[in-house]
Amino acid sequence: MKAWRFYGFGDMRLDTIPAPDLRPGHVLVEPLCVQPSVTEAQLALGIPTLAYDRVKRRLETEAPVQLFGHEFCARILKTGPEETRFCVGDRVAARAKLPCEKCSLCLSERSSLCRKGPVIGFDLPGCFSEVASLPVISLVKVADNISNSEAACLQSLSDSIAAVETASIQMGDSVVIFGQGSMGLECLQIARISGAGLIITVDVRDESCQMSKELGADYSLNAKQCDVVATIRDLTQGNGADIVFECAGGSPKQGMAGTQTVSQAIDAVRSGGKIIGVSWFGGPMEIHVDLLRERSLRYLFPDISTQAHLEHTVRLVSSGRVRLGPTITHVLQGIESVPQAFEITANKGKFQAINPAQVILKP
Repeated sequence: MKAWRFYGFGDMRLDTIPAPDLRPGHVLVEPLCVQPSVTEAQLALGIPTLAYDRVKRRLETEAPVQLFGHEFCARILKTGPEETRFCVGDRVAARAKLPCEKCSLCLSERSSLCRKGPVIGFDLPGCFSEVASLPVISLVKVADNISNSEAACLQSLSDSIAAVETASIQMGDSVVIFGQGSMGLECLQIARISGAGLIITVDVRDESCQMSKELGADYSLNAKQCDVVATIRDLTQGNGADIVFECAGGSPKQGMAGTQTVSQAIDAVRSGGKIIGVSWFGGPMEIHVDLLRERSLRYLFPDISTQAHLEHTVRLVSSGRVRLGPTITHVLQGIESVPQAFEITANKGKFQAINPAQVILKP
C-alpha cells in the first residue's frame, strides 16, 4: 500500500510499504477522508507544541515512521471473528487518546482518567495511508446522514465537547471565545446548546468573524479593529464574562496569538469566573498568579475526550444541532495531496482556511 512516512521534521515521503495485518482487537479500514490537525501541521515542521518531545524521539530512533492522521472517516474492510460491534462496510471515526487497559485506573473501570495509553497518529499509525489498522476500542460508527468530510471533524469536536463540559456552563452564563478556528467555532456551538446566554467571539480574520456570526455568536469582534477587552466589558455591564475559552494561543509562526490572548482572557473574565485553556503553547509561559488569586479566577484545562463524548458528537452532528459543513473550506483529492493539506493547515490565515484542509482518499 501507499503510506506517508516521516524521515525527519519537514521530510515526509509517500512510500510503498506492506499493508498491516489484522490483529486481535483491531479492524482494517480504508481511510475515506483525513485531515491533519493544527497540532500535527506544526509538529510536521518541527515547531514545539503538544507531543513534540515524543515525536522528536520517534524520528531520531525509528524513522522512517508513519505519523499523524487521527482525524478521519474510514470504512471497515476486515474484522476479526470475535468482533460484534462493527461490520465490514461500516464507516467509523475514532478518538485519538486510548486507555492502556493495564493500570489501576483502567482495571477499576476508570479508564477515562488513564493517561498511559497510546495515541493514534503519535504512538500508533494513523490514516495517511491507503489501509490502516485501528483498535476497536477507539471507534464509533458514523451515522448515515453525516458526510465523510464532516465525520473527519468528529474527533476534534469531541475534544471541544470535553472543553465545554469542563466549563460547567450555567443557564444564561455569558461566554467569550478567543479564536474562531475549528475548535473555537465548535466550542461556540456547543456552548450555545449547553445553555449559554450572551456569546462573544474574538478573532483577527474577517472570514472567521463572519463564520462565527453565522454559527450563533451574538457579537464577533475583530481584534485588529477594536479594544476587545474594553468592548467585552461594555457588553457585560462592566463585569466581564462568566466563562472565557482561550482557543487562539500558539505559535505566531503559524498565525496564532502566542500568549497574548491568555492575558486578554484574564482581563476579560469577571471576578470569580472561569478560563478554559484549550490552546497548546509548546513551552512555558508567565502568568500573573497573584492576580488570579486576588480575583478568585479559575484557570481550567479540559479532560481528554472519552468514548461517550465521541458518541455524543455523532448525535449532535446527525441531528443538526452542531454544523460542521460550513467550516470545511479546503478539500483536496488523492493521497498525493497530503503535503498540500499540511501546508494549508499550518498557514490557515494565508489560505483563508477555517477547518484543517481535508484530503479525500476514497469517494
